[in-house]
Amino acid sequence: MTLLETVNLSKSYGPLPALDRVSMAVREGELVSVVGPNGAGKTTLVNLLTGLLKPSSGEVLFKGRNIAGKGPVELADQGLARAFQLIQIFPRLTVGETIAAAIVSQQKKRWHLFSRLDADDAIRRRAAEIAEIFGLGGRFDTVAAVLSQGEKKLLDVASAFALKPLVILLDEPTSGVSTSEKHGIMKTLVAAAERAGVKGIVLVEHDMDLVATYSSRIIALAAGQVLADLPPDRFFADPYLVETVIGKRKSR
Repeated sequence: MTLLETVNLSKSYGPLPALDRVSMAVREGELVSVVGPNGAGKTTLVNLLTGLLKPSSGEVLFKGRNIAGKGPVELADQGLARAFQLIQIFPRLTVGETIAAAIVSQQKKRWHLFSRLDADDAIRRRAAEIAEIFGLGGRFDTVAAVLSQGEKKLLDVASAFALKPLVILLDEPTSGVSTSEKHGIMKTLVAAAERAGVKGIVLVEHDMDLVATYSSRIIALAAGQVLADLPPDRFFADPYLVETVIGKRKSR
């Protein structure tokens, strides 16, 4: 089952094309990594997928419906959520309050957000469940500002998972995290996705070790076009692809 796809998706800024007729698909059960050198069009693609940008032409289909140009709030309500490269948490809120805020938002109670966080036991229990899934149960009442960088990353993604997405887009979820923590974070994210009922993941990532380990397929972009759409073994077996994307052959 195809969950999310683009059909001949293009985006130009004046005369400059950022994406040129990009077609891709994310099917149920897949983790699809989007890779490419700087300027390849990765950020533009993700911004189009999540409604932050409107395409110049082409379609973005989610569950078979054209969602091109719809905002991220509406898309989150429909089951498409994004966790950002830059951490989007409120430093003065606790871990529990941060996750609860996302739950309240998903329940369309946005205008009564903070008045409900402490009053609703069901929301607190659900927030505690999500915190536990992400290994943050012991930090539930800890203010986000004092978390480690890795914990802040997990909290940011946990907030996106609280929206009950069918598909989640992870934009560099391990950026700024120490090398020793990266695989631990990715293992947690993949396991949490399965437990939370997420059916598809789009991962934008520079770390080729993570891409090689966790991807179902790799979509390589170059100069705004799809250079390859391959499983990891075939991608890393092609010296031209690896050199184009990361500048050298990936040792495995």
